[in-house]
Amino acid sequence: MKRFWLLFSQTVTVLLAAYFVTATLHPEWLGKTASGGGAVAVIEAPAASSSLPATGSFSAAAKKAAPAVVSINTSKAAEKNPNGDDPWFKFFFGDRGDEPQTSLGSGVIVSPSGYILTNNHVVEGADEIEVILNDSRHAQAKVIGTDPDTDLAILKIDLDRLPVIVLGNSDALQVGDQVLAIGNPFGVGQTVTGGIVSALGRNHLGINTFENFIQTDAAINPGNSGGALVDVNGNLMGINTAIFSRSGGSMGIGFAIPVSTARQVLDSIVKDGRVTRGWIGVEPNNLSPELAETFGLKLPKDGNPDALAGVIITGVLQNGPAAQAGIKPGDVIVSVAGKPVSNVGELLTSVSALKPGTPVKFALLRQEARIELDVTPGLRPKPRKEER
Repeated sequence: MKRFWLLFSQTVTVLLAAYFVTATLHPEWLGKTASGGGAVAVIEAPAASSSLPATGSFSAAAKKAAPAVVSINTSKAAEKNPNGDDPWFKFFFGDRGDEPQTSLGSGVIVSPSGYILTNNHVVEGADEIEVILNDSRHAQAKVIGTDPDTDLAILKIDLDRLPVIVLGNSDALQVGDQVLAIGNPFGVGQTVTGGIVSALGRNHLGINTFENFIQTDAAINPGNSGGALVDVNGNLMGINTAIFSRSGGSMGIGFAIPVSTARQVLDSIVKDGRVTRGWIGVEPNNLSPELAETFGLKLPKDGNPDALAGVIITGVLQNGPAAQAGIKPGDVIVSVAGKPVSNVGELLTSVSALKPGTPVKFALLRQEARIELDVTPGLRPKPRKEER
C-alpha cells in the first residue's frame, strides 16, 4: 500500500510539472493565449469597404483637387553690400556672404498646358521660381504675367501629364457652405484644412486695389498663399491670399480671391499679356453727411445718413475721361451702365470692368438734379511700384 501511494504521488508530481512547463512555454497547446491576464473582451468595428469614403468625409474632394495644388519655392539674390570687399569692413564685421533670400508659397495648376495661378506677392521680385508637384516632380517656372491690383500671378511650367483642377462657380457660393483650403503651410508639406464660407464680398481691407474676398474659417497659414480653396466636390472656388492674424498664424479669418476674378485675370494675361481695365480719372469718396454738407448737397428729408446712396467725386483729373464727359467735383455717381453703386469699392469694380474706348452711361446727382452722362473710359494706368 505504501508503494502504491508513493507511485501515485510521483505520477501526480510529474503530471503537474509537465502541465506548468506546457502552460508557460506553449499555452496554445492547452487552448490558452500567451497573455498572463487572459483575453480581453473588446468590440471591433466591421471592416469598411475601401471603395466608399466614411460618412461626412471630404476625402473624395481632397483626392480630386490636391494633385493640382503645388508648392512654390522662390529665391532672390541678396543685395550686394557696397563695403563687402573692403578688408577693414571684413575685419570688423566679418565676411558676410551674400546669401539669397528664399520664400515659399503655393499655387494651382489650371491648365494641361502648365499654367499655374498663384499670388503676386508669392513670386514678386523672385529671380528663380521652383514648382514642386504633389508627385514630387520639380520644374522651373516662368512668370507669364502679374496683376498687383488683385494680387494674382500666372506662371507656366513645361511638364507632361499634369494634374489639372476643375474651376467651379464662385458666384454660386453662399455663407455657410463647406470649403477646404489646400496648400503648403510653413513648408511642412501639402495640408488640407476645412471650414465654411464665413462671408462674401469682403472689401475695405486695404490688401488689394480691387477687393471682393471670400472669407473662410478654414485654417490658412503662411505658405498657404496662392493655394486652392475648393468646395465639397473638389472644384476650385478661390485662391487663398491673406489672413487676419495678430500672431502670424491662423485665427479663423482667412481671405480668398474668387475664381471668377482669377479666371478673368488668367484669360487677359494669357491673351494680351496684361489685364485691361477701364479708368475714368476721378477721386471718389464714400458719401457722408460731412461731405454732403461740404459740397452743398441736401440730405434726405428724414435726415437719416444711412439713406445716403452713391459715391461723391471730390476730385477730377484734368483732361481725363471723366472731365471730358462733364463730371465735376461734388457730383454723386449712383450707377454705372445701369448698375447701382453705393461705395467706392463698387465704383472701382464697375469702372474696371468697362471696356476702354466704349462709351457708357453714368447716372449722377448734381445738387438736386439727376443727370446722365456718356463717359468713355480710358485704359487704367499700371500701378506705380512704390505704391505696392
